[in-house]
Parts: sequence; C-alpha cells; structure tokens
Amino acid sequence: MEGKEQQLIDKTRCYLHQHGYKLTPQREAIIHVLMNEKDHLSAEEIYSRVKQEHANIGLATVYRTLEMMTEMKIVDKVQFEDKMVRYEWRRHHLSHAHHHLYCKECGDIIEIEDDLIGMIAPLIQEKYGFKVDDLPLSFYGNCKKCHSDKK
Repeated sequence: MEGKEQQLIDKTRCYLHQHGYKLTPQREAIIHVLMNEKDHLSAEEIYSRVKQEHANIGLATVYRTLEMMTEMKIVDKVQFEDKMVRYEWRRHHLSHAHHHLYCKECGDIIEIEDDLIGMIAPLIQEKYGFKVDDLPLSFYGNCKKCHSDKK
C-alpha cells in the first residue's frame, strides 16, 4: 500500500474511532475499492469486488457500511439521471463534496474538482441567511464528444 493511501486509511481509522466505530477488515476492503476506483460504483459492484478477497462478506454488510460512511461524510452517495445509486470515496477526505458533469447522451461522468461551494456558499448565506455545510452539485447536458458529434 502506498504511503498516501496508508495515511488516508490511518486518518479514516482515527475518524471512525472518534465516532465509536472500528475499521474492520471488511470496512477497510470497501475503502480500498472506493479509493482505487475512478468510476462511481453501485453497492453491488463494490460487493463483488470486495467478495474476491473477503468471501465471507455479505451484501447487507456492504450496504450498512456505505450508509454509515455516507452519514459520516467519508463516502459520497450520488444519483444521476438514471436513478442508480452509486458511491465514491470523498477525495477531499472529510471535507466538502465535489461536483459532477453528467452526459445525458453517453452517460459519462466528469469530476469537477473546483471548489464551487467556496464560491456559492457565501452568496447563499448573504442573500438568504442560510449557512451551507455541503453542496454536491450535478450538471446535466452533453459532454464535449457528444456535443461535437451532433454538429
């Protein structure tokens, strides 16, 4: 395991411990799958990958772990136009969510790493008096390739 990955695992272990949870081998395996995957995976896809190394893990364990980690903002749950629930590792570990561009034509998902919450949250707070803690945004349209194909 790389040094950076191990640091994130250690940070997650401490964070879970502070909230009364343990980093079990099954939870760690789920984290490894999410950390090393660029795609947005369903619970079933995560389960099939984890099951390769942890034959005794159940799908219910994967679902419970993903829900717990979503609530703790370790993992983000995303749902696009196809209504399929997917999960991803929160790349800015334990900070705000990032954003997505979803191509309605080909289904590609493009990650936006820019801090849009930092730009939008102050405007919302000033205008509405509402303090934004998190702002996962998804934009729907056509990617560059699909847009170009239509010309």
